[in-house]
Amino acid sequence: MTKPTQISWKEAPVANQQEAGRLSALDRLDLLDTPRDEAFARIVRLIQNIFNVPLGLVSLMDGHRQWHMACPSGMDGEAERKDTFCQYPVATGQSLVIRDASQDPLFAHNPHVLADNGIRFYAGVPLRTRDGHTIGTVCAVGPEPRQFDARELQILTDLADMAMGEIELRQQAGTDVLTGLLSRREFKERASHAIMLGLRHKYPVSCAVIDVDHFKLVNDTHGHAVGDEVLREIAGVCQRELRATDVLGRLGGEEFAAILPHTSLADAVEAAEKLRKAVKLIRVESENVIIKVTASIGLAGMDSVAEDLDMLLARADKALYEAKDQGRDRCVSFRTAVVAGPRRRVLKGGRIIFNNRFSAIDCTLRSLGDEGAEIDVWNPHDIPEKFTLIIAPENVERSCLVVGRTDKRIEVQFT
Repeated sequence: MTKPTQISWKEAPVANQQEAGRLSALDRLDLLDTPRDEAFARIVRLIQNIFNVPLGLVSLMDGHRQWHMACPSGMDGEAERKDTFCQYPVATGQSLVIRDASQDPLFAHNPHVLADNGIRFYAGVPLRTRDGHTIGTVCAVGPEPRQFDARELQILTDLADMAMGEIELRQQAGTDVLTGLLSRREFKERASHAIMLGLRHKYPVSCAVIDVDHFKLVNDTHGHAVGDEVLREIAGVCQRELRATDVLGRLGGEEFAAILPHTSLADAVEAAEKLRKAVKLIRVESENVIIKVTASIGLAGMDSVAEDLDMLLARADKALYEAKDQGRDRCVSFRTAVVAGPRRRVLKGGRIIFNNRFSAIDCTLRSLGDEGAEIDVWNPHDIPEKFTLIIAPENVERSCLVVGRTDKRIEVQFT
């Protein structure tokens, strides 16, 4: 068995800097929460078939969670980082093989081992970028103890190299394979250019984020093939309802975004309403069942604070969350009053400290400014109203007040 490296307090600053560099590399790739890709699903199936295990994963690790680029059907798409086996290959940059986790002192009391039909066997190989940063893992997992020899480890390493090669190819792709819209990376490049032109020539630019309501239920009830057809239909509606000069892309599984040049926020709301009504007319037939869907849309307009794509998307996202909270199937525009100061998009690891510094929760900062931040956490309801935020690589410690919560994110003001 390859043992994980234990990090001492003296080594902690070095570890913090390594983690900061790793998250910076992950941020540059911009892969978290992107649409599922068949190439990575194929690698998962190879892992299952070659090693005869029920579970294979291709995963990325941010500051607080393991997000699965590909996993077996029916499995959750992410897991809390603190209990994952994969955190150790990520931390050490070395492969890890556990032949029987129930007999291993580091893992014997892990909740994934103690669970019914829990983990016994684990083999994980780091996903490493060309400049040496470990951004995630490729792993094989099973409920029975087993041997895993050097030949098998080399095969898993080759599969990890294949996954990393696919990741590098995705950086060059400009089109989303499923919908034909711009890929997230290409959308961000073109959208940023459109916003820059709006600033230079002083005309209004608006942003819309479109999310399919209850899309997981469509996939769970009718299957992913039907879900894919729904997404293609929605992409077609977006292309027909929006102008050729608008910048339209797919951000995530069921999330789309558009930048509308020469468009005030009021006009953007009007266009979004037409789009929302058109989505309600979609009909997809599957096994004599007609599937209908709705969409929620959040909108934001460029102003003296929101002068870049990250801020516009963040504001439109906030409006989208509000649309969801109000019952879905509606358009909501961003209310300027809820923001305290400009923020920049980041991907940084942090720790939330509370209960007189006896309790700590890992988190991922997604935007950061002088007056506040947006923070991704595993369960926002576990977070108290007031806490201390530590950003170790920057040697920063701030007192925080929670001013907003969504399913996976909190918004805080610094006090």
